[in-house]
Amino acid sequence: MIRLNVNIDHIATIRQARRTWEPSVIAAATLADLAGASGITVHLRGDRRHIQDEDVRILRSAINTHLNLEIAATEEMVRIASEIRPNTATLVPERPDEVTTEGGLDVASREETIRLVAGELSNAGVLVSVFLDPDLSQIAASKRVGAQQIEICTARYSELTDPPRAAGSDEVDAELVRISECASRAADLGLMVAAGHGLTYRNVGSIAEIDPIEELNIGHNIVARAALVGMERAVREMIDAINRL
Repeated sequence: MIRLNVNIDHIATIRQARRTWEPSVIAAATLADLAGASGITVHLRGDRRHIQDEDVRILRSAINTHLNLEIAATEEMVRIASEIRPNTATLVPERPDEVTTEGGLDVASREETIRLVAGELSNAGVLVSVFLDPDLSQIAASKRVGAQQIEICTARYSELTDPPRAAGSDEVDAELVRISECASRAADLGLMVAAGHGLTYRNVGSIAEIDPIEELNIGHNIVARAALVGMERAVREMIDAINRL
């Protein structure tokens, strides 16, 4: 069964809008855990726009499941991750003026830097994952730098399947083939395979069917649903959508 990590960044976004203490990211993580999520994902950004350092520290000790910490490949973030020791550290690109992560990390052009970062994290006992566009050259580079997992960015697929902008089935099918080929190549190289970015209750099924994807990271759509029906129900509904094969 495919694992679901629930990204709770946008619980923190709501909290930070008023610089107050609620809603609690710890409560959100606990409810997601109780609803059957396999893990929690948070992105500690350099600008601290949502998740804060203390959130990560408390989550590390509070949740009973898997903690996936998304970070930029910077000295500051490697130090924090090495100290807190999440189960997984996912290296992502980061720009100060972006609304959210805009695509995969260009590992191929930064191999030496990423190799050093991956080595430090591995030495701290943290599994290293890299967030990538579905590009075979980036997968090969990730293997060379010592990553143990890749997370395939599904942003393009999500755009193509977004109802207001829905593309033709040929474009969607072509993107699914690209993702599938990259997932298979990563597995052939001995890498674990995850996927995520922009996935929803409506479009997650086709990604969940791709072997060897074994983990999905989904946040905004779950939090948006949770605002209306509650976190536990929102997570259960996503698990049902993933397993509706």
